[in-house]
This record gives sequence, structure tokens and C-alpha cells, in this order.
Amino acid sequence: MFGISYWFLPAFSGCVWLGTLLGMLGGWVANGEPQYPWMDGQNIAFISHVGATYWGKPLFIAGSATAQVAFVLSFISERWLRHRGRLTHNYTTAEKALSVCASVFAVIGACGLILLTIFDTRRYPPVHEAMLAVFIAGYIISAIFICAEYQRLGIFYREHRILRASFWIKLTFIFVEIALAIAFGVTQYRTADNSAAIIEWIIALMYIFYTWSFIIDFLPATRTKHKDHRFPPVRAADDEMAMNTQHQGSMTNGPVYSSGGHYGDTESHGSQQPTQQGERAGPSQNF
Repeated sequence: MFGISYWFLPAFSGCVWLGTLLGMLGGWVANGEPQYPWMDGQNIAFISHVGATYWGKPLFIAGSATAQVAFVLSFISERWLRHRGRLTHNYTTAEKALSVCASVFAVIGACGLILLTIFDTRRYPPVHEAMLAVFIAGYIISAIFICAEYQRLGIFYREHRILRASFWIKLTFIFVEIALAIAFGVTQYRTADNSAAIIEWIIALMYIFYTWSFIIDFLPATRTKHKDHRFPPVRAADDEMAMNTQHQGSMTNGPVYSSGGHYGDTESHGSQQPTQQGERAGPSQNF
């Protein structure tokens, strides 16, 4: 893509978001950790409190918008690369549907974050809080769809360990972010605003690592630029037929002749690289 590897998109997105947070936190500390009128007397500022200042709002909007555009492009690129065979193909229509749903909710989450930076907590508190909920919910739901897609991919591509690693990283993000979101809501309900502010900063930082987890998803695409090295197409019907043939052979103690759903021979190149036709492992329900 314009001479830049696709893994650069999530890497850039995470770095921009990290820079935005550090810039806002550093600016607040450098200014003497002021207590703004809209902080309701608490000592530790929320990200949104800093983002409502005259100097923090432009940084908050620009950083969030840039990071989110790059991250949404990561989702679109992932779908395109699987379609082109630069990454492992989606095996079923259900996997493609899960991928699309993940992208849609990522866009919703991105819009929520951008809108909450525009509708700051100082002037539009109800809208700001609603958009915060949209941002968190959007990306958690998106991560759930991604995990479901990768779990299904792992059933048919057991030899590609990178899928398993990505699945567990994203699943961990889901559980951690849900736990932090609950803790954030509880502390706010109990008006423990300083604790809630700390949790909000942690949630924002955890989101960076989720963004960076997509880097490993794009690594196989660095070795499949040439058409001869790309993943061959797959047909689910072929493997269903192969599984039936294997089952019949087991029942009759006869020989089994099946090669799975790939067509075309492709040289193996590593953990998530195309494998030769006869080397592909059969589907498994274990991931």
C-alpha cells in the first residue's frame, strides 16, 4: 500500500493515540495540575476534563480523529487482504459476516470517540457521556466479533499459530476492558471521581495495546506480496466432502483419498504461510 506495509496502520494509530494521551496528561501536569471549574472539586482530571480546555480540545480532536481513521483503515485492509489471499482466506460466509460486523462496530466506536472529543464534557455533558458509552461498547463488541472470526479461522487453519496468538490477545482485551468499564461505572456511581479518573486513563492506555495487537495480524502479508506466495483459495464444500470420505474410510477400514479445500500447490513459508496441498491439517473444533 503506497510502499508502506499494512502493519504500519495499527502501529501508527496506537502511537498517535499514545502521543495524544501523553500530550494531554503532560500539559495538565506542566500547568500545575489545575482544578478546572467543571471538575466538581476532584483532584485528578479526567481525560475529558483536559480535553475541554482551550489548549487540550484541539489536541484531543486531532489526535483522536487521526488515530481512529488509521485504525478503521486497518479493519478495511484486513478484509481486503483476506479477499486477495495476502492473509488466510475466510473459510465460510459466516466468517466474512463476522469480519464485516467487526468493521461496522469499529466504525461506530470510532465515531463515538471522535464525537465525544467534539462535544466536550464542559459544554455538552449528556452527549459526551453518551458518546463515551458508544466508544467503549462499539470497540468491545467489535473485538467480540473479531475473536469469533479468528476462532472459526483457527478451526480450519490450525497450523497458523499467529491466529491463535491474536485470538487470545484480543480475548484478554475484552475481559480486561469489560472489568475496567464496570469498575469505572461503579466508582462514578459512588462519586469516587478521583478513582474513576485513574480508571479512565487506564482504559485509554489499554486501548493502545488492543490497537497494536493488529500488527501481528498483518505480519504474514509482508511475505505474500508476490502472487506465487499468496494463500490459495479454499472451498468449504471440498473439506466437507473430504471429511465424509475420511469418515466412510474409517467405517470400512479402507483407504482414504482427500486433499482438503485448497486448490493449487503453494510453498510453505512459516507460521501463517501457505502450506502444500497435502500438508494442510483437517478441520478441528479445538483452537
